[in-house]
Amino acid sequence: MGLSEFIAQNGFSDGLVYWFTSLFADGTAKELIVFLTSLLPVLECRGAMVAAKLFELPFLSSFLISYIGNMIPVPFILLLIRQIFAFMKKHNILTKFIEKLEGKTEKNKDKILRYKQWGLLLFVAIPLPGTGAWTGSLFAALLHIDFKKALPIVALGVFIADAIMAAVTYGLGAIFNF
Repeated sequence: MGLSEFIAQNGFSDGLVYWFTSLFADGTAKELIVFLTSLLPVLECRGAMVAAKLFELPFLSSFLISYIGNMIPVPFILLLIRQIFAFMKKHNILTKFIEKLEGKTEKNKDKILRYKQWGLLLFVAIPLPGTGAWTGSLFAALLHIDFKKALPIVALGVFIADAIMAAVTYGLGAIFNF
């Protein structure tokens, strides 16, 4: 089944998770699939926890794998994305896409800066499409929020988002009884 069929049957986020996990149906370790899912923008821990539940993996290991995978790109985004964007714009690589991301950041700048660290935390912590570690880290980097301030805020936001997704996918009992 193709990506469009998965999305049509399950909605965008769940369809993307089902499609991505189906690519590895050949016996790839389920924990590796959850880890890879958590690394991806858009899916992040939201998709990873759904995939873990689909694979009937234990709650605690799924939570940890999802969290670690979701956090791996964060320091690189915070430290390097401005330089990467400058290089890409200089060499006319995906310039319109970069400008769109920068425009989105500019559009949401007041919301993030008005609430300072709380705004960034909430932006990362609420597991909705278009939010999360990738976008939050991008916003923090483009808004020149200091790395030492941004990293723990994003880390806490990912932890909260992962806990919310764990509660949704595994049930509240799983969180309190792990």
